[in-house]
Amino acid sequence: MPVNIPRTEQPRVVIIGAGFAGLRLARKLYKQNFQVVLFDRNNYHQFQPLFYQVATSGLEPSSISFPLRKVFQNVKNVFIRVAEVNKIRTEEKMLETSLGTVMYDYLVIATGATTNFFGMQSFAKNSLPMKSVSEALFLRNTILSNFEKAVTLSDEEERKRMLNVVVVGGGPTGVEVCGALAEMKNFVLPKDYPEMDFRQMTITLVEASHQLLNGMSAKAGEKAFNYLAELGVEVKLEHKVLNYDGKQVDLEDKESFQANTLIWAAGVKGQMPEGINPDLIVRGNRIKVNDFNQVDDADDIFAIGDIAYMETEAYPNGHPQVAQVALQQASLLAQNLVNLHNKTELTGFRYHDKGSMATVGRNRAVVDLPKLRFSGFVAWMVWMFVHLMSIVGVKNRLVIFINWLWSYMTYDQSLRLIIRQVPRGRDKSE
Repeated sequence: MPVNIPRTEQPRVVIIGAGFAGLRLARKLYKQNFQVVLFDRNNYHQFQPLFYQVATSGLEPSSISFPLRKVFQNVKNVFIRVAEVNKIRTEEKMLETSLGTVMYDYLVIATGATTNFFGMQSFAKNSLPMKSVSEALFLRNTILSNFEKAVTLSDEEERKRMLNVVVVGGGPTGVEVCGALAEMKNFVLPKDYPEMDFRQMTITLVEASHQLLNGMSAKAGEKAFNYLAELGVEVKLEHKVLNYDGKQVDLEDKESFQANTLIWAAGVKGQMPEGINPDLIVRGNRIKVNDFNQVDDADDIFAIGDIAYMETEAYPNGHPQVAQVALQQASLLAQNLVNLHNKTELTGFRYHDKGSMATVGRNRAVVDLPKLRFSGFVAWMVWMFVHLMSIVGVKNRLVIFINWLWSYMTYDQSLRLIIRQVPRGRDKSE
């Protein structure tokens, strides 16, 4: 076989994507009587909820990433291949990948979501998304490089534009990155650049709806708004962005302002592999599935996590694209694949909402549990504990805990590094 995977008597489960859903499924299946083939374009798992901390110099990229091969060390029935999946050939039960073709008995699509610019090309071209470790690192480099440029400028308006940051999207990502940037502005940057007046720097959050954190309670959204205001973030609710040319942001009400950095956190869409029946692709570029996460026209193809669209009485517009849905679907699918292979009854998926949370910075967070809602220091501690325990790898948890503890004690981050790729052919000693 071109991808060098031996055929065995075990049924082969091919998983596309090693995010929350794909990795959980592979970990649940490897002790069962299956051959598991896991495809991903990276050789590591990424912890997406903390991308913003990489972007704002709070954590190093390696602390929220974990090598896939380390997860499955000494496991002989799991095969990891770093490759792009180009096309699914459903009639032949085959994938075309950048390494070659591979056959499957069961296929699981867990490709997750990517940035949705809603067709606005100026934002796709000039804004900065944050849906991967590499994008978060590029954002960090951009922000820090802008500060370094600003310190050399004598023109005050140009300097302010270089310092200003606009964030579009008032969900957890937008709120959290604004809080982190505001804390940098208030506690870190004045010490790094004593010759600059950071009162000139503005951080603006633009949200099209009437409240922040739309997936949470109105009280949580209001509390997040107040926390951001305390930190000096300007929040614009019920404002829609129209255009961004890399220097000027234009809003629908003809208001505009200057900023060299615009972070796009306004929406996601499914990452769709080629070969899926177009009739099964619904809004948000997601694949329509039944209660067992089976793609509607195929008994041997499944979709889980952000890419899956399952209509239920409780969720008529599909489940929220959050980690808990992905993890719960993966756990159930692992059992259902065993049942399917043994020709026993499958269990339908029912989402158990364990709550939502978001942090707005030091001692500031909001938590919505099914029967309890709270905010402030206790919510912040709960947020840190949950995220710390969700990280893959004991070493990563320890590194993150030390970074958080250091930041809390010193009001500082130690990772303000601009890391660029050295062009090929250039003498590295230059």
